[in-house]
Amino acid sequence: MRLLLLLAALAPATAFAQSVEQTNLRYDEDWSQLRDAPREGWRQAKYVPQGDTGDAYLTLGAEARARFEGFENNLWGDPPAPDDGYLWLRVMPHADLHAGPARIFVQGIAGYARGVGAGKGSADETGIDLLQGFGDIRVKLGADGGLTLRGGRALMALGSERLVGIRYGPNIPQAFDGVRAISEHGAIRIDAFHLRPVAIGGGDFDDKTSGTRRLDGIYTTLTPAKGIGIDAYWLGYANDSARFIDRTGRETRDTFGLRFFGKRGALGWNWEAMLQRGHFDGDRIRAWSLATETAFSFPQAPLGPRLRLRANIASGDRDPADGKLGTFNALFPKGKYFGELSPIGPRNIVNVHPSVDFDLGKGVTLELVAARFWRESRGDGIYDIPGGLIRSAGGSRARHIGDQIEISAAWQASEILSLSASLSAFRAGAFIRDTGPARTIRMVGAEAMLKL
Repeated sequence: MRLLLLLAALAPATAFAQSVEQTNLRYDEDWSQLRDAPREGWRQAKYVPQGDTGDAYLTLGAEARARFEGFENNLWGDPPAPDDGYLWLRVMPHADLHAGPARIFVQGIAGYARGVGAGKGSADETGIDLLQGFGDIRVKLGADGGLTLRGGRALMALGSERLVGIRYGPNIPQAFDGVRAISEHGAIRIDAFHLRPVAIGGGDFDDKTSGTRRLDGIYTTLTPAKGIGIDAYWLGYANDSARFIDRTGRETRDTFGLRFFGKRGALGWNWEAMLQRGHFDGDRIRAWSLATETAFSFPQAPLGPRLRLRANIASGDRDPADGKLGTFNALFPKGKYFGELSPIGPRNIVNVHPSVDFDLGKGVTLELVAARFWRESRGDGIYDIPGGLIRSAGGSRARHIGDQIEISAAWQASEILSLSASLSAFRAGAFIRDTGPARTIRMVGAEAMLKL
């Protein structure tokens, strides 16, 4: 932590232009362009030559985050902790060594939670552990192509992270152990992988490869024109101890997806269709989802507003006794799926989600969000983002789950320091009133992030 504060002090307070964009996937940052550029302050650690040839260098970095989340009437007043407030703390240093076509990347984590009333889960605390540690080698293929072979432990984000994300919003990201092969040639990128998720332990150095879950896949991206992309993919998922409603059994699920995304002038879009087939405990899986996001910007207007409409639907189960499971499985989705503090996840859901955000200048942005949620199937309940059942169907015929409003603000105070805060409320709908406590959830979040 002292090192982070020292490097923060070295950063120019008024400089906002940066040659390399810092991302949540730190291994995607390419700092080699600093080889022949002046390096001052914290940038001295981003490109450290190894030897005199210039083909080997070391990148050092870290990030530290403190986040508070407070809830009143969490889960509409359900026990065990309807009123809860906790603090998430994490530090993630990393080192990235490049030597010609070879590379080794290591990222550690110290993640802790203080005051979680409902009990700490795998997304809350891990102690001190290895978050990422992998090696890869890149083989050049032709004039504009290459093949990267990677093995070890790594975070992975596919597309818009609706099915496989890094879970960056919660305290502990979701890493995977295994192998990947990434081929890039012109406008085509193909990512093939065989992975197992990391099972998070609450103590030091106890994170381990899951023995019950597996993820395989082939993810292809085509960019036929500038600003336009098409993803087509297959994901094979297996879970030896899956649970749906009151049953536990083996789940094997294939997801076939198509995503169309891009930007043309002021218009941006991200539309995705997903179909799932497989088996669970002898039942056939018949599930699907559609997810859309469409945005229109007004850069010349005061405060540069951007209007955005997200509309999502994910299938639910019709009848637990009909031999078919219709509940969509979002696998390993991003955290904060429907907002900064949304209590529900993308299973058995219909959602309409308009928003508008503004650029207030000097690194400050503001977003206003409204959302309405319904059940897709009356025969199924509602779930949290990891997939746990929150409320069973309970005989209710109501579809309306509730409505959420949210306001959030963020300030990029400097190149490496950002602050954010959000307020949210979720008013119960008819389904929640039919099946248990139905108080309005009130939520607040505040975060400080230092990223070097």
